[in-house]
Amino acid sequence: MTILLYDLVGSDMARPFSPHCWKVAMALEHKGLEYRTVPTRFLDVAAVEGGISKTVPVIRDGDHVVADSFAIALYLEHAYPDRPSLFAGAGGEAHARFVERWSQLTIHPYIGAAALTALHAMQDGANAAYFRGSREQRFGKTLEEVTAGRDAGLASFRASLEPLRSMLAYQPFVGGDGPLFADYIVFGALQWARIAMPYRLLDDADPIAAWFGRCLALHGGLAARVAAAA
Repeated sequence: MTILLYDLVGSDMARPFSPHCWKVAMALEHKGLEYRTVPTRFLDVAAVEGGISKTVPVIRDGDHVVADSFAIALYLEHAYPDRPSLFAGAGGEAHARFVERWSQLTIHPYIGAAALTALHAMQDGANAAYFRGSREQRFGKTLEEVTAGRDAGLASFRASLEPLRSMLAYQPFVGGDGPLFADYIVFGALQWARIAMPYRLLDDADPIAAWFGRCLALHGGLAARVAAAA
């Protein structure tokens, strides 16, 4: 049975941008599972599967409905143990949980602020109004005021990625010789930025940029086929 993935989009349904939905899309590809995306805008989320979650991703797999990207990855791992592993064991699950918290607390805040105006521009009228209102309430500033600080914060952001950069000197992926869900966690954040804005987050010579390129090429170039912001 085909799995449904509710995937966050803006006015262009062919350019899904959510970092969390990208984690799940890459996990489904990794597992080799048949799935179909359901393009979902911000104001549609409340109606997804009877309002099971305030956010996407959400998947439906037969009678099973699962929300939250990490919970979905765990579900896929244990529901399809015969498919390639996303974690390579319980230790890998714990490792990925650390990577997720590091990504959420270190990578997401900068990208989320830097891309605010670009993400707003990706929405249609009603969703743009929702996005502006909810984000300006969260930040206590206009979108434009928040995004204006990205140049000043870029060097600190790049420096904060040093643990990842240093680790990639030893191995090609966060997961070791090949990708695991931990890779998709960090990849999702950088893919979010790639799709939303043309702003240059990484220097071309950065080992993280090379790793990101390897991730873009995974699974038949699924992620690379979505155009980067111009």
